[in-house]
Amino acid sequence: MDLLIPEIGLVFWHTISFLLLLFLLAKFAWKPVMKAIGERERSIENALDAAEKAKQEMARLTSENEQLLKEARAERDLILKEAKEIKEQLLKDAKDQAQVEGNRMIEKARIEINNQKAIAMTDVKNQVSKLSLEIARKVLNQELADKSKQEALVGTLLKDMKLN
Repeated sequence: MDLLIPEIGLVFWHTISFLLLLFLLAKFAWKPVMKAIGERERSIENALDAAEKAKQEMARLTSENEQLLKEARAERDLILKEAKEIKEQLLKDAKDQAQVEGNRMIEKARIEINNQKAIAMTDVKNQVSKLSLEIARKVLNQELADKSKQEALVGTLLKDMKLN
């Protein structure tokens, strides 16, 4: 049982050496260890703060990116709408211009047809007049070849003139 109960001298020297070790540790090692732990704690807090700030910055940037995307989509939609309106206006203008040009060409063709018709009618009248005169000349030549027929014709003409 002597082994289980330590002697008082051993306890005393162990207590003295423990207190001396505790004093030396407190004097020389405790402050640097606590200082290192404090610095480590501050660096961890700084890292956590920086991570939180980065997270907030990422959230802000994500929000800004979404806003920019919405604005870009709205602008794209506006540009597409304006392009569609311009296209429709150009098509309408082209149709209107084509209609006006077609009407102008039709009117021009109608005038040209009427002019050609008038020219043709005049030409036909002239040819009919020439043919009529030629026929009348031949008929008169044939009719007036005989002297008695000539006298009868002159008499008839004089009678008609006096009646008028």
